[in-house]
Amino acid sequence: MNSTDFIIATSGALLLAGAFSNKVSSRFNLPILLLFLAAGIFAESILPFSGKNYAPEINFFGIIAMCFILFSGGSDTPPEEIRPVAFRGILLAVAGVIITALITGTGAYLLLGMKHSYLWCLLLGSLISSTDAAAVFAILRGKGVGLSGTLKPLLELESGSNDPTAAFMTITLIGYLTGTGASAAFAVPQIIYQLGGGVLAGFVFGKIGKWIFKVELEHNGLYFVVSFAMVLLCYSVTQLLGANGFMSCYVCGIVLNSGRYNYQKALTKFHNGIAWLMQVGLFTVLGFLASPKELFNISVWLPGIALGFLLIFVARPLAVFICLAWSGYSTREKLLISWVGIRGAAPIVLATFPLAAGVEDAALMFRLIFFMVILSVTLQGWLLMPMAKWLKVARTAAVQPEPPPLELEVTESSSHQEMREFFIKENNPMNGKTLAEIALPTGVLVTMVRRNKKLFPPRGDTIIKAGDGVLIMAEIPLLAEVEKKYFRNN
Repeated sequence: MNSTDFIIATSGALLLAGAFSNKVSSRFNLPILLLFLAAGIFAESILPFSGKNYAPEINFFGIIAMCFILFSGGSDTPPEEIRPVAFRGILLAVAGVIITALITGTGAYLLLGMKHSYLWCLLLGSLISSTDAAAVFAILRGKGVGLSGTLKPLLELESGSNDPTAAFMTITLIGYLTGTGASAAFAVPQIIYQLGGGVLAGFVFGKIGKWIFKVELEHNGLYFVVSFAMVLLCYSVTQLLGANGFMSCYVCGIVLNSGRYNYQKALTKFHNGIAWLMQVGLFTVLGFLASPKELFNISVWLPGIALGFLLIFVARPLAVFICLAWSGYSTREKLLISWVGIRGAAPIVLATFPLAAGVEDAALMFRLIFFMVILSVTLQGWLLMPMAKWLKVARTAAVQPEPPPLELEVTESSSHQEMREFFIKENNPMNGKTLAEIALPTGVLVTMVRRNKKLFPPRGDTIIKAGDGVLIMAEIPLLAEVEKKYFRNN
């Protein structure tokens, strides 16, 4: 059998499975992370070579994958949802991660019988200290997940922006353990520079991206090439300047999402697809680093369970309650935020750094992190909505409408226009009237009506009924007036 053909066939099968596995993950509130970690672990057990031999290559792929996952998460996050929770979200992403790392690291030092140095245990705590954007997005944006108030944007902002803090602590502690680190006196200024510089760089690249995407290119497909290159440059240039590239990618996505530019809708979908591709690939190759025999050895799973419980039930809640003190969030809401501290791909990617750097007992550290991630995803992911209902902070998730049958893509010639689908409720003033009777303002065009899952072009005598979806096209200010007049209570 040709090994190249086998690898290509396996990759295709995994990608196909990834496309459909989201139905399973949404149904059971489990991110696909667990499914593909399992696939990678199984592959490692049957293939004739070990994934550990490729730790540097997997680490490199993990960095690239996280860039695109974070960028896509940012570009899917409306800025207006972030503003009310920005301060608390960033506090959780910085101070919360540091507190979690300190508590978990100290607990590891004691639970492991002080067999390893305190710095080694702090590194372990740092690796597992950040929540995972891919895992949190997969669950919170899954079918049937509804949380009250500003819980959802807060959790998404935290998970999308806390990897840089964990990455900074990881790299700093690896430097100390290998004798290549700088003085501890520079740690605080450095973390401020890394995170602040990452935010600033992401903002600048987002603005540059808006300008670049407004340039008219000869072929439409080149916009996708440009956007792909933008993510790579955003991360790498930021890193070369000594700031944090992960943070810059996330912020760049948010800034781009705050405006309009050529082929914005198509590019957003493109990066959403790239993010899924990266997740499937990343989770699988990370699973390939773990051997079932080593992972479920008593020397790993026993301390792994103890450390996982310490993280879930002590470190994370303490970090949340400290960071959200006097925030206005109720005790029930803080408990739910504590529970959604799901670990995933990011800690495993970071755990490849000590392996690549040759830190003593890095293999044990990796296995412990891997086991803690499996425990976190299984326990916290599975019980997220039951926990939200028990704490009485769940709400009925809004029914996701079908996508509009047509979309007006953003280009230079159409940047002043928008096409949106609105759904007619019983109390809507359009209900029961013909289009002629409604007399929409000049320049407002109802292009299509969706009724009983069927589409048809309307005429002046078409009666609009409750349950209909009307696809309306107009200039943006005019569309806003129509929305305010007819769909304010929708």
